[in-house]
Amino acid sequence: MNQAINGANAASPQDIDHAARVLLRGGLVAFPTETVYGLGADAEDAAAVARIYAAKGRPSNHPVIVHVAPEADLGYWTRDIPAQARALIDAFWPGPLTLILKRAPHIDAAVSGGQDSVGVRCPSHPVAQQLLRAFAALKGGHGGVAGPSANRFGHVSPTRAEHVLAEFPDQVAAGMPVLQGGPADVGIESTIVDLSRLDQGMGPVLLRPGHIRPEDIARVLGELPSAPDAAAPRVSGALKAHYAPQTPLQLVDRPTLEALVVGVGLPAGRCVIIGYTPRPLEMDPALTWQPVSADPTQYAHAIYSLMRELDDRGYSKILVEAPPRTAEWDAINDRIGRAAAAFRPGN
Repeated sequence: MNQAINGANAASPQDIDHAARVLLRGGLVAFPTETVYGLGADAEDAAAVARIYAAKGRPSNHPVIVHVAPEADLGYWTRDIPAQARALIDAFWPGPLTLILKRAPHIDAAVSGGQDSVGVRCPSHPVAQQLLRAFAALKGGHGGVAGPSANRFGHVSPTRAEHVLAEFPDQVAAGMPVLQGGPADVGIESTIVDLSRLDQGMGPVLLRPGHIRPEDIARVLGELPSAPDAAAPRVSGALKAHYAPQTPLQLVDRPTLEALVVGVGLPAGRCVIIGYTPRPLEMDPALTWQPVSADPTQYAHAIYSLMRELDDRGYSKILVEAPPRTAEWDAINDRIGRAAAAFRPGN
């Protein structure tokens, strides 16, 4: 999943070098990955990681993911690398897969929200890899970048550099580099698999669905990852309400949708429906139909950017046609479900 990016959308070698030196000084850098844009800091600098939490308004017990270059020594970051992790790395790295492993004792717990585990991933985006390599060189070979999504906590993740510029105007004005890398290829966050408890008899656990599906993991490991249990490590994006636009968002099933388009039960104000099925022939004038692809890969690529665009159009409500409840839509249902949860009473 190596993106081809043209010169107009690619960070220059000078941009990369400057950003790496900002990281070395303990500053923040926004950078592209194939999933979404990340807000990065030196993963070994607790004060720098704290700046990520402060900028995002993120709870300090909510872990961040350490991004490493393809040739990085994973043993530097983790206590051990089980055979299952090696197999998944060989199959899916560089790519949109985060592994939760036992954290090496010398790696500060700030990156893991105080837990004894650490999330690590190797992104495939060429600009991310250039940044990671440049930073590792400055650090003597073991540079890792802690990088959650570059958005305010709980908001829609950014898939373009302009989204980051709009999200963090104060940080940008203060000199935070935002590396250009074109639109994110995948469009939603990485799959997260926990392998930190194999010594306790717990097999692989899927903590966050993503582009790499459970069936893909099972083809490598010979078993499907299990669902999260009560003792599973905390990870990014696992809160009930997350990934939310500014405009109230509601999931609607097909019967509700068919009633809405003719004005039955329609919320007050201007509303827009994000629909993956054909546009109804007759529709209430208070409604706008916003088509999206019925292909789950293309849908995932577009949905975050579309949510941000609809925020800017001044709608009173975003209504989302509920996607199919099939395996290939699991990651999308996870993200949209958490976005809708942000607007339910009690959240």
